[in-house]
Amino acid sequence: MQARIDGKNCIVTGANSGIGYATAQGLASRGATVYMVCRNKERGEAALSKIQSATGNQNVHLEVCDLSSVADIKALASRFSSKDEPLHVLVNNAGLLESNRVTTSEGFEFNFAVNVLGTYSMTESLLPLLEKAAPDARVVTVSSGGMYTAPLTKDLQFSDGNFNGLEQYARNKRVQVALTEKWAEMYKNKGIGFYAMHPGWAETPGVNRSLPDFSKSLSGKLRSMEQGADTVIWLALQPKEKLVSGAFYFDRAEVPKHLMLAGTSGSHALIDSIVDNLRSLSAISS
Repeated sequence: MQARIDGKNCIVTGANSGIGYATAQGLASRGATVYMVCRNKERGEAALSKIQSATGNQNVHLEVCDLSSVADIKALASRFSSKDEPLHVLVNNAGLLESNRVTTSEGFEFNFAVNVLGTYSMTESLLPLLEKAAPDARVVTVSSGGMYTAPLTKDLQFSDGNFNGLEQYARNKRVQVALTEKWAEMYKNKGIGFYAMHPGWAETPGVNRSLPDFSKSLSGKLRSMEQGADTVIWLALQPKEKLVSGAFYFDRAEVPKHLMLAGTSGSHALIDSIVDNLRSLSAISS
């Protein structure tokens, strides 16, 4: 964890608070050039100046982007592409747990738009820049232990049955883990490592907002956002030969993707049709 990554380019989504903020600060403190992708300009600017003064690293930049919008993500990717610089680390951290069914301006269910379609679109759009950083490039996706409760389903936008935000979040997080596995297989010859991780239950603004009762009942017992970000930073710093592309990590170790008897493992067979669906919804050809 003492490794320096001076001059390496890192993108962290949802970087103005919580685990994303702690990740951006941790990478900046090790010399990286960090691009913080945030939806809100004011909050993003405040987080940016805090990180710059805490780390002394002026190579920290803000990119304003609504991660629920495929159009916004593509515009961001094209701004980066015009720099024509390698991207060494992409951290897909931005996440959402919206309890009610909300539809984005592009017509997608809100949780799905950020957690799944946003993660997919961001990663696929930036692949050419990740390839430029090969063999050192890596993509780290922040999932959740909640995914253990949910198998993969083709009902990506929770159109069947009564909408349940918590269940949709768990389903979304399962897709992220299966996608990571699929990307590792699809792009194994491109010199990019793909890793998903579970940060543990950390005391972040997102958890407080989405799960107020849970947050209150465990006040003082949850992890700090720095503890939540620890494995993300560890995955960004490790020599790649020590990591398993496509794996799921928790507390700096590879862990199983399925619980005994949970009946989720067979569901990963659906990932090919899910990827086809995401490809057509995002209109990104790969």
